[in-house]
Amino acid sequence: MAGGTGQVGREVVRLALDAGLDVTVLSRRPPSGASPVHHDGARYFQADVTTGAGLAEALQGADVVIDCLEGQFGKARRKFADGGARLLAAAAVAGVGKAVLLSIINCDQSSAAFYVSKAAKERVYALSSLETVVVRATQFHSLVTAVFQAGSKVRLIPVFKGARFQTISPANVASELLAEALREPSEERHRTRTIGGPDIRSMRELAEIWRKASGRAGLLVEVPLPREMGRYLRNGLNLVPSQRTGTDTFEAWLAKREESL
Repeated sequence: MAGGTGQVGREVVRLALDAGLDVTVLSRRPPSGASPVHHDGARYFQADVTTGAGLAEALQGADVVIDCLEGQFGKARRKFADGGARLLAAAAVAGVGKAVLLSIINCDQSSAAFYVSKAAKERVYALSSLETVVVRATQFHSLVTAVFQAGSKVRLIPVFKGARFQTISPANVASELLAEALREPSEERHRTRTIGGPDIRSMRELAEIWRKASGRAGLLVEVPLPREMGRYLRNGLNLVPSQRTGTDTFEAWLAKREESL
């Protein structure tokens, strides 16, 4: 499990352990036993995909790799695809049979830097000698929640003009990643599938749900989202109406996560 301490990765670790699987987590900074992102039963290795340090030891004996690594800013984003290539090469040497990558819906149709890095990593996976599965997900419930939380601090909750979302819970994404990892080998060496949340809602609707659930005061303010991300959202490239894979609605997810309120 690469990226096993992030919001999706740690859910994958939890589900895999619950299924009785042998789980190894590689991280540049493995969590201590007292950390809330540490799972008893998983083995944690210090490893770095940007240099290759520790990868051979961490991947020893693995049958499949699930990659939930992120690289949102600076050097981590610039080296994101290279890190994926390094991870896959080390996995091939270790005898791993399959790699599953978490990505973003229609990332190849946006010129936003973070999305460009995601698309570049997908291309690396498509060239791998391993069987690979890319799971593209719609935006997480936590993404819009973070926007609402930030705005509520000044009692102005931003709503992007014309934006709709099909948000999905990290736990639902983790379940799909694990299912792909455990699926029987496919004749198709490199596959891509897209998953989405159960509902498509305007950002205003989501903000109203969050404000009611949280009890926070704040005026909903419609604001334009300029440039590439604005185009991406206005064109509905973040939506996949035919794939309502997730089962946790925004309301249900909020009810289970007090820190999001």
